[in-house]
Amino acid sequence: MAFFFLKRKTRFFTHDEAARVLDAIRTAEKMTSGEIRVFVESRCKYVNPMDRAAELFWTLQMDHTQERNAVLIYIASKDHQVAIWGDDGIHAVAGPDFWKTEISMVVNHFRNNAYADGLIYAIHDIGQLLSTHFPYKSTTDKNELPDDIIFGH
Repeated sequence: MAFFFLKRKTRFFTHDEAARVLDAIRTAEKMTSGEIRVFVESRCKYVNPMDRAAELFWTLQMDHTQERNAVLIYIASKDHQVAIWGDDGIHAVAGPDFWKTEISMVVNHFRNNAYADGLIYAIHDIGQLLSTHFPYKSTTDKNELPDDIIFGH
């Protein structure tokens, strides 16, 4: 699911905001075997940000998680675009309405220049969904993907 937001900021996150987003990712992933990543770049290479999110998802090998339960939140800051791409396992249980709701909430926060808050709420919601369907298993779970925010060009 993809949408567009209206306002922009010179730098997308402050250091504190980035730390809060990373903390949200780590907190969410403590409850699930799922993986959540955030990718921010200035311009989307494609007209449809979902195409770019899908390309990045596969380039980052996010489709290699054991339970196919990784989620990528993609942002093109100067193009005012955001998309969320969920792998087959999580998309099968979430369905399109979940993603639409999350995108809408993120976009509403972005329109008010609350970029970190919008992402943190989405990460929390995605983490809750992942924990319901893909709970953390202390004996077998491992962090399959890095938690860092990826900044493209």
